[in-house]
Amino acid sequence: MPPDLAAEIDAVVRADHGDPFGFLGMHETVDGMTVRAFIPGATAVRVIDAGDGSVAAPMTRVHGDGFFIADLPGWRRFPYRLQVDFPLATQEFEDVYRFGPVLGELDMHLLAEGNHLRNFERLGAHPRTLEGVEGVAFAVWAPNARRVSVVGEFCAWDGRRLPMRRRTEAGVWEIFVPHATAGQRYKFEIQGADGALLPLKADPFAFACEMRPANASVIHGLQDFPWQDGGWESRREHSASRSAPISIYEVHLGSWARVPEEGDRFLTYDELAERLIPYVTEMGFTHIELLPITEHPFDGSWGYQPIGLYAPTSRHGGPDAFKRFVEACHRAGLGVLLDWVPGHFPTDPHGLGSFDGTHLYEHADPRQGFHQDWNTLIYNFGRREVANFLLGNALFWLEQYRLDGLRVDAVASMLYLDYSRREGEWVPNQYGGRENLESIAFLKRMNELVYGHHAGAMTVAEESTSWPAVSRPTYLGGLGFGYKWNMGWMHDTLEYMRKEPVHRRHHHHAMTFGMVYAYSENFVLPLSHDEVVHGKGSLINKMPGDAWQKFANLRAYYAFMFTHPGKKLLFMGGEFAQWREWSEARSLDWHLLEQEEHRGIRDLVRELNGLYRGLPALHQLDCDPAGFEWIEANDSDYSVYAYLRRGTDGDAPVVVVCNFTPIPRDGYAVGVPLPGDYRVRLNTDDPRFGGSGYGAVPAVVTAEETARHGRPHSLTLTLPPLAALVLERAG
Repeated sequence: MPPDLAAEIDAVVRADHGDPFGFLGMHETVDGMTVRAFIPGATAVRVIDAGDGSVAAPMTRVHGDGFFIADLPGWRRFPYRLQVDFPLATQEFEDVYRFGPVLGELDMHLLAEGNHLRNFERLGAHPRTLEGVEGVAFAVWAPNARRVSVVGEFCAWDGRRLPMRRRTEAGVWEIFVPHATAGQRYKFEIQGADGALLPLKADPFAFACEMRPANASVIHGLQDFPWQDGGWESRREHSASRSAPISIYEVHLGSWARVPEEGDRFLTYDELAERLIPYVTEMGFTHIELLPITEHPFDGSWGYQPIGLYAPTSRHGGPDAFKRFVEACHRAGLGVLLDWVPGHFPTDPHGLGSFDGTHLYEHADPRQGFHQDWNTLIYNFGRREVANFLLGNALFWLEQYRLDGLRVDAVASMLYLDYSRREGEWVPNQYGGRENLESIAFLKRMNELVYGHHAGAMTVAEESTSWPAVSRPTYLGGLGFGYKWNMGWMHDTLEYMRKEPVHRRHHHHAMTFGMVYAYSENFVLPLSHDEVVHGKGSLINKMPGDAWQKFANLRAYYAFMFTHPGKKLLFMGGEFAQWREWSEARSLDWHLLEQEEHRGIRDLVRELNGLYRGLPALHQLDCDPAGFEWIEANDSDYSVYAYLRRGTDGDAPVVVVCNFTPIPRDGYAVGVPLPGDYRVRLNTDDPRFGGSGYGAVPAVVTAEETARHGRPHSLTLTLPPLAALVLERAG
């Protein structure tokens, strides 16, 4: 055997050949053709003419580890198969190395320039038919690798069996595996440029993954789904508009409810469709926001440390089951938002970190590439392929799963280079500033693509600083989000509500300050999961006083929230005043609904959702200053607030009056702009909500021709203790 041939064979056996497709398979020689195959464990191999099924030639073992060669003098290239004897069976199958490239030149070009918006259709694992043969096409970006093999159930997890073809023009490795099928597990075995083997890597584009603690990717592909969501997409554009009522129920699927009689297991997506969706619909919410359901290894991260960005978590079932869940939401009239995490990723060895032996997805410099707060890695947004990976992911969820929007996590950490860093721990931008210019460009592009490709979808930023124009279009200099969480409002109002009522007079304008900037962004008012974990206590436990006062405070606060300008978000459990802090490891405390006061809170939230959705004045101008007017903002002595909400017609104002002390206020007068009768639409002190029923508040109050608060008419009201009244002009 020629020394150079022996050297190449040895390289294949050691899984260290630089061009396996250039050596394995069928190749022309001066005499005809030769076929080379490496099949560990084989005792004999024959080349079969696929045309007539005859044996074209037996192969000769030339290496003890299973390398075979057949010389075919006088033959021209022909379709063939391999017939292989193993100790216990004989199998006949296609030779992987007889197939040509999987990806076309246009794909290579778009991937190389980082502008392949449908990259998920090419990278990853895709069942397909090639040259009439069924199999799976695998492709992965690993430009600095010395060798990449796909390993899995179809090759006994042996990295020597299926080394991939290097496509140098885009740093992509690809292979078509005829005998692989949907449902099989796989990973990538990557040899770094220095020759060192890396831990087996999950597929960054895997559409399905194993249930943790296992972490292999699962072949699934982009399968057609017979969507029957009742024409939801034609209706959703209005559902996301600034004039629409948007009331979001934030859910962690793993702890909304469990199945205690079956080992406290998770509900499946189908079970969630049967139980969660009717509940949310009956409660009057318009959208469900899911804490990240992208695959993640650690339950305690709540999904905020994802590894499988393209896979719905297997904790509740497979991809098709999640599609059925989304379809059921749409059929019930609910939009579905996904908590999306492009800001960081975990360091688990099977993940994206040091993916090809280099800092591929993350910045190399830890001052740019490592989050000290979360011990996670930061994407290199300036690398076009990395940005393309994330941009394609955003579009993937909106297209493949018909989700209605993305709530983008931790935007502040993406905007600032010095986020949570001391001096000397961060690298300034090219102008010496603290702004992350690459991340800013990425967020703008993401929003442009979402709104440009998916009418009616929305993006929501969790952004906790005063960064300007987060929810303004990019053509006006904004980041392009549709909405922004109003973290300031949440913080200020909760701090006020924590105060004993006797002290609230000294903090009166914590409740009014939000109106100073209420229209600087399109705001969502969030009472989210972050406010009920890590020792912060539940919402009901933040309220002061005895048990009755706690519930009364919470009822009044919810009424203030639902009548305040801005869209609404409430985390699960808050709607029935769960006492315990939320934990991802257990179900919500549904047994509390056996108690009247908890049912009262639930019934109040349901009624507030109904009012918010049913009264145009409470939602049409949520993001427009014409929709709000203070009646009384300065009554700190009584801790009373009164304001008007208006809709686009301006003729049916809603009057809201809140008393945040336990002292009733009889004969309290508030000015109103129009005469006539005002119907009490909501009284949070109503006994059906668990209130005291103080003062027999009348159903209708007639405006008097007495000027008050600069208005020609006024209403004289009885304000129950720790309560809010909502009144609508009857006509």
